[in-house]
Amino acid sequence: MAIDVYLSEEKIQKRIAELGAEISKDYAGEEEVIVVGVLNGSFIFMADLVRKLDLPVQMEFLGASSYGDETESSGNVKIHLDLRKDISGKHVLLVEDIVDTGNTIKALQELLSGRNAKSVKVCSFLFKPARLVHKVKIDYLAFEIEDHFVIGYGLDYAGRYRELPYVGIWSEEEK
Repeated sequence: MAIDVYLSEEKIQKRIAELGAEISKDYAGEEEVIVVGVLNGSFIFMADLVRKLDLPVQMEFLGASSYGDETESSGNVKIHLDLRKDISGKHVLLVEDIVDTGNTIKALQELLSGRNAKSVKVCSFLFKPARLVHKVKIDYLAFEIEDHFVIGYGLDYAGRYRELPYVGIWSEEEK
């Protein structure tokens, strides 16, 4: 197994600061934004992002997946953990680790919009357009990437490698 660094820790932190400023500007004057992280992958990105926001936020989490322990999406989105808060009439910022097929984010946008949120916007750490099946709108994007299986900075392979402070390309080949 080999891991090549794809996005450095420094590059990631610089981009998150830029996103935080952009999101703060867009929601300026709002009473509150509910930031909803999609577990497990988004938790590191979301933690760094909310620390860069200059606005009142509440945090919630959803557990959803279409990967399981595989490197390819099954196409079926499973909700493992639902929100505790009522989001009706609230601005919601849905934070995802990666949008590739669009299956998960499409399902979650529909779920949250159906709960009468005032707005639902998407902030994704990564976007992999080569895998896109469902066209989805990403309002805030950190990085668009090529078609590699990536790990680190919250992204995993079978539950491992989330702790890496950078994003790496995962390969079963030895170097």
